[in-house]
Amino acid sequence: MEQLLALEMVRVTEAAAISSARFMGRGERDEADHAATESMRRTMDEIDMAGTIVIGEGERDQAPMLYIGEQVGRQSDDSPAIDIAVDPLEGTNLVAHGQAGAITVLAASEAGGLLHAPDTYLEKLCVGPVAAGHVDIAASATENVHRIAEALGRKVADITVVILERHRHEELIAEVRAAGARIKLISDGDLSAAISCAVSGTGVHAVMGTGGAPEGVITAAALRCLGGEIQARFRFRNDEERARARRMGVDDDEARVFRTEDLASGENLVFAATGVTSGDLLQGVRFFGGGARTHSLVMGYQSKQVRFVDTVQMFDRSRPPAVRL
Repeated sequence: MEQLLALEMVRVTEAAAISSARFMGRGERDEADHAATESMRRTMDEIDMAGTIVIGEGERDQAPMLYIGEQVGRQSDDSPAIDIAVDPLEGTNLVAHGQAGAITVLAASEAGGLLHAPDTYLEKLCVGPVAAGHVDIAASATENVHRIAEALGRKVADITVVILERHRHEELIAEVRAAGARIKLISDGDLSAAISCAVSGTGVHAVMGTGGAPEGVITAAALRCLGGEIQARFRFRNDEERARARRMGVDDDEARVFRTEDLASGENLVFAATGVTSGDLLQGVRFFGGGARTHSLVMGYQSKQVRFVDTVQMFDRSRPPAVRL
């Protein structure tokens, strides 16, 4: 099931990426997100599965499609039951302003394989396979930077930590700088950055800071496939978010550390992402007369396979593309 699901899911992220990429630099963030969501929903309905959106665009009364609990796929009697977590467009502002690093992304698993995370914040610590098992979110940022450097056999000055540029991270940024590590500040897209820290050659070694909880679950799916690690703690903004977590069956103890397997426990776990605008990990959509070229990442936990997929999408067969390596 996993191998077939992986190939189908990358079609979903490719379709969403192409639709949203047409809005690059136009300042229309909501329109780009809607285009991605609509394409993702339409393509999912072509897949033979009984899919349920467990992380999506919001509650049913807040999102017209890909809302939490929505049924997707052909939904035949013998279709496999699949839980799906989606971020139709991570980096809506990046697309609107023509900036790097926007992706379309989803994770899928057998029913019950993904935590149903409420729309709140997670404090996150993400590292790649070599540093996995050597860090502790309960320790200081300084201690973790030194642990990462030791695990990688590098100097602290050679370690790069990605942090969202937010007011809430001012103390964290100051501490990491004082520790001697390098920092890459990003305006959006901590999910993409977290995947990058588990892929050799990106120049990213860790992600620290507080970001969206739903994105944290999708990140966990990717890092589990790659052998990386995420540690996270909920950071609720108000009592309403805490109550909603309890209703969803999530432990609301902010001291509890959720690990990779807590967030993404599925055995038939699949992750897929396609670049919308070029970044450290994926190239963006490139349009040409009669088609487009996409660059995607798709992987499965059971298969232990990681694929980078370079696809030429032909919209008009009468204008064949000049395919180049």
